[in-house]
Amino acid sequence: MAETIHVRGEGGAVIAMDLPLPESIQERYDAGLLQRVHPDGSPWFQAAAAEPAPADVPDGPVRPGATARKPEWVAWAVAAHAMSAEDADALTLAQLKDLPEEPAAPVVGTEAAPAAAAAAAGRPADDAPKGEWVAFVVRSGRMSAEDAAAYTREDLIDLMS
Repeated sequence: MAETIHVRGEGGAVIAMDLPLPESIQERYDAGLLQRVHPDGSPWFQAAAAEPAPADVPDGPVRPGATARKPEWVAWAVAAHAMSAEDADALTLAQLKDLPEEPAAPVVGTEAAPAAAAAAAGRPADDAPKGEWVAFVVRSGRMSAEDAAAYTREDLIDLMS
């Protein structure tokens, strides 16, 4: 019996496909036009084959390598930045790569509301790339990544000031 995987096509539909993939589909998959997902459409991430030795276990989620595909970056953003899978998937690959290694720690002892204090702690510099501002706005809970991406960097700065 053939192994079945699920892929998200260029149009966004989730399609069940038997392995091995047909050559034309495999080429589109290799080019990144198709992305492997779970049957419910959530980003796919491969479980480790064997558990690493305790000394090799990282403290938190491991940032993907520069050549990693978008689903790996989405899974990392969800784990490292507590983003929803939908918000992380709405970011471009460049925006995902622009996210900081670790989320900012909340400010302790402020009189501001906890969400506002946490948002203020990770505020990017005014000259930071737009991707950092999009991620910051999403982390602060002000809007979705898709909505934030529609604004200019300057608009996002004004919104968060």
